[in-house]
Amino acid sequence: AGHADLGRRGRLPEADQGIIDAKAAPILINSLDGYGVLLMGCGLGQHTSTVDFVRDSLFSLSSDHNEGIVLDADALNALAATPNWWQKLNREAVLTPHPGEMSRLTGLSASDILSDRMETARNFATKWQKVVVLKGAFTIVAAPNGQVKLNPVANPGLASAGTGDVLAGAIAGLMAQGLSPFDAACCGVYLHSIAGELVREQLGDTGMMAGDLLHSLPLAIKQIKTT
Repeated sequence: AGHADLGRRGRLPEADQGIIDAKAAPILINSLDGYGVLLMGCGLGQHTSTVDFVRDSLFSLSSDHNEGIVLDADALNALAATPNWWQKLNREAVLTPHPGEMSRLTGLSASDILSDRMETARNFATKWQKVVVLKGAFTIVAAPNGQVKLNPVANPGLASAGTGDVLAGAIAGLMAQGLSPFDAACCGVYLHSIAGELVREQLGDTGMMAGDLLHSLPLAIKQIKTT
């Protein structure tokens, strides 16, 4: 997450080139005022120092911070290496794992998860008291109260590298506009899939890149508003 003050002071402290130092956690926390959402995980890496940065940041959020939280990629991997992480992250959050990340978070095998994706998402959303977006063909969104939504679209292009980052950003953007975590997750997943279908209409079933979705998201929103 960027911030004007961070920009003036320079980059977050690094343990090594390109590796965020755990000492950056209080800087991030102190820079959250005025922001509606914290999205963490995309491209962070799994260096020990960075894992500590993720943990220290998330577990230090107090009730005075009202930011929504969206966690993806390496933030999920950091949580997976933390016993009982959901008890330490006592805040509403949206988690966006693919089956491999879900496997690490739950301890279940990927095959077990894929054999019953809906119940797996429901059970752990309830256990963790977090919104779980279990990505894949027909992505599932599960709420802490047991409510589950199934996205009606399966598009192989959305498995391309970086497309999950776009999804996490879409969910964060919707939360920043006032949607609840569950509604933002459902709407973000649907908009992401419609954008993917628009790209598929133009490019076909292969060759989709994450950047293609960014240009199609506004068109997906327009299409929904006009239908």
